[in-house]
Amino acid sequence: MAWKNARLGRLRQGGIVAVLVAVLAGCAGGSVGGGVRDDTGSNPSPLAGSAASQDANRRAGMGQVRPATYAQADRKRPRVIVLPGEIKATNAHFLQKVTANNIADFGEMELSRAHFIVLERAQLGSLLREVDQAYQAGDASQAQRALSKGRIAAARWVVKFDVLKAEPVATAGGGFDGRTAGQLIGIFGRGKAAAAGNVVTSSIRTDEEAQVWNVGLRYKLIDAETSEQVANGYVEEKMEVGRTSTAVAGIHGRATGQVGLDTLVQRLVQRSVAEIGARYP
Repeated sequence: MAWKNARLGRLRQGGIVAVLVAVLAGCAGGSVGGGVRDDTGSNPSPLAGSAASQDANRRAGMGQVRPATYAQADRKRPRVIVLPGEIKATNAHFLQKVTANNIADFGEMELSRAHFIVLERAQLGSLLREVDQAYQAGDASQAQRALSKGRIAAARWVVKFDVLKAEPVATAGGGFDGRTAGQLIGIFGRGKAAAAGNVVTSSIRTDEEAQVWNVGLRYKLIDAETSEQVANGYVEEKMEVGRTSTAVAGIHGRATGQVGLDTLVQRLVQRSVAEIGARYP
């Protein structure tokens, strides 16, 4: 009778171990590449269609630039030239992601969508460089002479977008380490249940962190005929960078999300163009 009970106990333990192995294998498989696959053939990722893929794509979609709707976009606007502005921010990470030419490209694109007639920089060649050098040197008379030449003479305004600040301004975070709680379970508990509780609880790790950036953009309108500044404005937005991670009994999960810095700058350019179109038709 005793040997039957022992055998039954071993079978039960083996069954429990097998169930645990199957559950953990399933969790591990889901975290690496499980889930519903993408059968369209358009996504080469090994995680295509999985829960992780769907969550990442959802977060990425939330951070995309939405096309701006500009007031009176059906009317013809004046001819403008967009010059590369200045980036006065010194944050190295920002400078790796955003350049003055990027911002000027965003400006040309959004001004065109607002029905301004944009004289493209690539087609103006050396004339545009002459104008840009004159403004950088602070020589208004040289800029005025350059603006009176060729196709540039047809422009009403020169537009510049300058990043005045781009920096992380606040961080917050926290987490949980289960090792102390696991030790307490081992001290005050008894038997295998306490030992198992100690192992599982001690394996728990959670961590989360959020960081907030402030980015500010100034726009300037310069009269192409007189080279005098006729208007300016300033817009600012915050961007949050967040991450979380969790680990329990060898099963790990993590997530990150943010709006790209170049995307944030494009949003600021959109706001600036909307203000230009509304205030200075």
